[in-house]
Amino acid sequence: MQHYFLNQSIKVGQLISIPTEVKKHWIKVMRASDGTKAEFVDDHERVFIGELVQSSTTASIKVLCEKAFNAELPFSVTIVCGVSKNDKADWIVRKATEMGVDRVIFFASEWSIAKWPLNRVQKKLSRLNTIALSAAEQSHRNRVPLVDYQPKLESIIAADYSQKIVAYEESAKAGEESMLHHCINQMHLGDSLVAVFGPEGGIAPSEIALLESYGFKKAGLGPRILRTETAPLYLLAAISAFSELS
Repeated sequence: MQHYFLNQSIKVGQLISIPTEVKKHWIKVMRASDGTKAEFVDDHERVFIGELVQSSTTASIKVLCEKAFNAELPFSVTIVCGVSKNDKADWIVRKATEMGVDRVIFFASEWSIAKWPLNRVQKKLSRLNTIALSAAEQSHRNRVPLVDYQPKLESIIAADYSQKIVAYEESAKAGEESMLHHCINQMHLGDSLVAVFGPEGGIAPSEIALLESYGFKKAGLGPRILRTETAPLYLLAAISAFSELS
């Protein structure tokens, strides 16, 4: 069953006009016809079952019932990633969305090889937020993650989070293996966690010092050295395993 987000409140029995992008995908691409059912998420993250009501001139959604469904992690997870090369930002956003991230923030790290010119940031963010929407529909999420960019790390890490970690390669090399587990075990329903990841060149010592001054804990992600686009997914998989499957 297809899954779409509607930027409005929904009630059972309501007849809703179909947004252009939903109509394009559901009817033209997926070939939905009169009576075809799909899931629709409203602006309160509630999931409803609706069916296509189609005539020769109009097409609408008839809301049939609400579905008790929650695909979100038990707490909010924000990943902060140094800008990386090529299409790695696309990959991170798509896969992190599938794995339950709440927010993705990219930043200009001291050791980032790639740069985002300020006059192109909004175009990049528009594309990445579209990717997040598509991935949230594909993975049947209750919400669409927000993708953002900040040129300076300081403007990100000052926000209040329940737990704050930085994935640090040197900690992994030194055999650190309990900090991530410890932080996740401290989390409760509705809490928030932020995790910072470096670009291909890693995180500069000055950035580590800055993060530690804001209460971030250095955490290794297992004994293997992970690529910049793999590390955030390892974190999200670990959070799911510890908080949803244990």
